[in-house]
Amino acid sequence: MENPSEAVRKAHRKRRIIEEVKGWGWLAPSLIGVLIFFIIPFYVVIYYSVLDNPIFSNFVGLDNYIKLFSNAAFLRAAKNTAIFSGIAVPLSVVLSLWMAFALNSRIPGKSWLRSCFLCPLMVPIASVVLVWQVIFHYHGTLNQVTALFGMEPVDWLKTNWSYMVLTVMFLWKTLGYNMILFMSAIAGIPKDIIEVAELEGADEWYKFVHIKLRYLSPTILFVTILSIISSFKMFREVYLLTGDYPFESMYLMQHFMNNTFNSLDYQKLSSAAVLLSLVMIVLIGALFLIEHWFGKDVEE
Repeated sequence: MENPSEAVRKAHRKRRIIEEVKGWGWLAPSLIGVLIFFIIPFYVVIYYSVLDNPIFSNFVGLDNYIKLFSNAAFLRAAKNTAIFSGIAVPLSVVLSLWMAFALNSRIPGKSWLRSCFLCPLMVPIASVVLVWQVIFHYHGTLNQVTALFGMEPVDWLKTNWSYMVLTVMFLWKTLGYNMILFMSAIAGIPKDIIEVAELEGADEWYKFVHIKLRYLSPTILFVTILSIISSFKMFREVYLLTGDYPFESMYLMQHFMNNTFNSLDYQKLSSAAVLLSLVMIVLIGALFLIEHWFGKDVEE
């Protein structure tokens, strides 16, 4: 006769197996989609990056990567993308955080301002680019305004000022969404900890750095990663503004990839994509380490 406790254990084990099978069954469609559309294509890209061409498929090792670093177009695109991301991403994070704190204070018209900052999310990008062309064209609105003050007209899209145009467009596009994320995180900061700090004589700077920023560190990490990804996806806006080959300072990494794809240079394209992925992995890994170090006592 079977031991009752053994029967209970078997029933529990059977129920747990059924639950695990159900869980994997619910996850299966998503896992299959990720496998087909992300993991397998990424390994195909790595495979192409070590071949001389997709027809003869001769293994050449790292030769494609070495040639890439002697390619002037790739070096220009990598430099421009790094400079743009290095300027635009910190500005987006800092300004959206400042806006979130400002709209959390007692100012009139907070709801109206929040709606205004979210408007860029509802406007089609083609319409935005059309407005930007009207503003920043050589005979556009901005030059007409500056001419009233005796300034010479500037061709904003075909000079080194194009960095500013790109940065302003990026900020206009991302600030509202980042601000909403920060406002949600600010609402979750424990009020009792701030009250205790005030009773102990802490000033505003101490509360901001040692309490608020520490509780906001996971959101800051998330917003920074989203902003970095968005900065690497600014190709569509620049392409609609200036076409395949914009002014030199606006030639970004995705322009390089798009042009190499049009020329069917899969080896160069694959090598650039793998290098870009490695840079993103290292950068995001470093951000995770910084966030863990800065907010570890809060998590504990």
